[in-house]
Amino acid sequence: MIVDDDKEFIEELEETLIMSGYTTMAINDSTTVLNAARNAKPDLILLDLKMDRMSGFQVAQSLKKFPETTTIPIMAMTGYFTREEYSSLTEMYGMQACIMKPFNPLDVIAKIESLLANELR
Repeated sequence: MIVDDDKEFIEELEETLIMSGYTTMAINDSTTVLNAARNAKPDLILLDLKMDRMSGFQVAQSLKKFPETTTIPIMAMTGYFTREEYSSLTEMYGMQACIMKPFNPLDVIAKIESLLANELR
């Protein structure tokens, strides 16, 4: 599941993931993420940290409250926060990884594969 309020960014990331063999679900409104994730139960959520209405931090915190979504790994994406800022914040809000925008498509695929491999253990 990709969550970002930038539709163009979502389309580009979706294309990369689909070409790498992943099935995607895109959400561009932070307020619909909770219900969508509870219903779809994705293997992983790619979550932008700075969005309108609800921040990625608020979304992650809310996802950890529901039994259906509490164990879904979350990889934060940000072009706003520095590495020092996001490293402590993502851990505090239960996110397993973070990647800086703009990122190389191969880097995001590698991080996704690493997170999914850790979930299988």
